[in-house]
Amino acid sequence: MKTAFQIILAVAIVILGYLIVESIMKPIRFNKERSEREYATIEKLKDIRKIQVAYKDKYGKYTGDFDTLIAFVKNDSFNIENIRHLAGWDPDAYTFEQGLKNGLIRIRITKQSVKDSLFHKDYPIDNIKYIPYTNNSVFGLGAGSLETGSKVTVQVFEAYALFDTLFAGLNKQLVINYKDEKVKITKFPGIKVGSLTEATNNAGNWEK
Repeated sequence: MKTAFQIILAVAIVILGYLIVESIMKPIRFNKERSEREYATIEKLKDIRKIQVAYKDKYGKYTGDFDTLIAFVKNDSFNIENIRHLAGWDPDAYTFEQGLKNGLIRIRITKQSVKDSLFHKDYPIDNIKYIPYTNNSVFGLGAGSLETGSKVTVQVFEAYALFDTLFAGLNKQLVINYKDEKVKITKFPGIKVGSLTEATNNAGNWEK
């Protein structure tokens, strides 16, 4: 009888020890995985922002279509001005326009691909629309214009990944807790860059 009691007690101690360790390790594992997913997502959103800014520089607006962004990086180019000053050019004697008119300045236009300008040659641009650590879930993307309080019309865009999508497969209660915490700070249940309702200068909500 005593031996059976000791065995039951030993098993109970092992189970209790496991539960204690698990209660400690569960949030640690969650935070590690959450942090890795957030970092990868933020890096991708920074790249999306980089492409959007370059697209707007060339076309005067942002786009809400990933296929357009991808084609822009793969197929488009920027004009690069190479300015050469010839013999006789004196910046104290001529304006830039006079130098051009008198043949003392020459401008040679060359083209550089958008991809070479923004990324390395092996950058996987076709995957830019997919949220990391998901089964090819696509970032939310939108673009438009809005009028500021000073009556100025500005071009805007936003790209985002919702926490429920990004953290799919992780502990549901810990995801809920983390999401509630972040919404109190950023007013958005995910990671986002830009805004369609505010002129944010393309800031990411992780930068707040």
